Amino acid sequence: MEERIRLDKWLWAVRIYKTRNQATMACRAGRIKIGGSSVKASREIRMGEEITIHLPPVNRVVKVTGLTEKRVSAKFVPEFMQDLTPADEVQKLKMMRELNFEYRERGIGRPTKRLRREIENLKNYLGE
Repeated sequence: MEERIRLDKWLWAVRIYKTRNQATMACRAGRIKIGGSSVKASREIRMGEEITIHLPPVNRVVKVTGLTEKRVSAKFVPEFMQDLTPADEVQKLKMMRELNFEYRERGIGRPTKRLRREIENLKNYLGE
């Protein structure tokens, strides 16, 4: 008999979501798709299935290579899933991380309201 596991448990176990509740809510919101159609959190997944996960701003595609109900260390995640996310989606994620980063000297504290507005205006200018 083929082993199966609930989708929300697996998404939590392989560290795609921090909590099982977040995985369940993502399924309810239609952000998890298998075979192009939205699925419920209770759907049982099998080895070899491809899952599309919408994690704004990107769509990740992963292939199930192992099943586990217990949360695994980040070091062991590749044993349970293969990341098939397209290169343009990965590049989009890298670009978003770079745009949302500003360097501040250590120990100078939080920006003032005026400085924060200037930073936001600069980001908006560079982003357009």
